[in-house]
Amino acid sequence: MDALDPVTAEPALTQLVHDRLVEAISAGRLPPGARLTQDRVAKLLDVSRQPVSHALQLLRHQGLAVQHGRKGLAVAPMDGVQIWRLYQVRAALDGLAARLAATRVRDGVASRSETAALRRALERGAAIGDDAKTITLVRADVAFHRALHDLSGNAEIARTVSEQWPQFMRSMAVVLDGRAHRTLVWTEHAAIVAPVLAGDADAAERCARDHAERAGEETKRRLGTMAAGASD
Repeated sequence: MDALDPVTAEPALTQLVHDRLVEAISAGRLPPGARLTQDRVAKLLDVSRQPVSHALQLLRHQGLAVQHGRKGLAVAPMDGVQIWRLYQVRAALDGLAARLAATRVRDGVASRSETAALRRALERGAAIGDDAKTITLVRADVAFHRALHDLSGNAEIARTVSEQWPQFMRSMAVVLDGRAHRTLVWTEHAAIVAPVLAGDADAAERCARDHAERAGEETKRRLGTMAAGASD
């Protein structure tokens, strides 16, 4: 076997830079159209250009960055239709996750730590105050759905969704800016957890799918309104 090329950037540092950029994009600190140059990002994060270069290419692969000019990148615009389509896929996966989770609970296969993690994710999210930053709610939302995916016992669900979490995170930030909607999200999460922990697979799947489908429709509507306002 031929020798492999040496790794030229520390993977952990590249991932850290990527995660910081995703968080900034999700929180709106790097809005659509913001320039993402290696020098600027490296200076802001106090790292070398090499891990920044790798992180920016990862963002581009995920659709979070687009080419800007001949050499630069910029934060990609949010496409309401694209994100709605992603939610359609996630609705199917979340529905499956909820069904499998409820089935495992019913059959006594789910561990106490798994069910406790789901309860804890729900409680923590529901307890977040109205004055919390949007990114705090986004993180709590992600934690809830990851706990549900873990409880399903099917690691491929979480693996499939994980690559699209950055897109979902920044779309969540658009929807979670209103207090009424913040309350609705956690009410719907509670409605998913109840049948899951009761072992009612049909109801769990229905609630999870309805939640994701409504979120997708609301996100598409909000982004469409924002785009129309920007063009006026």
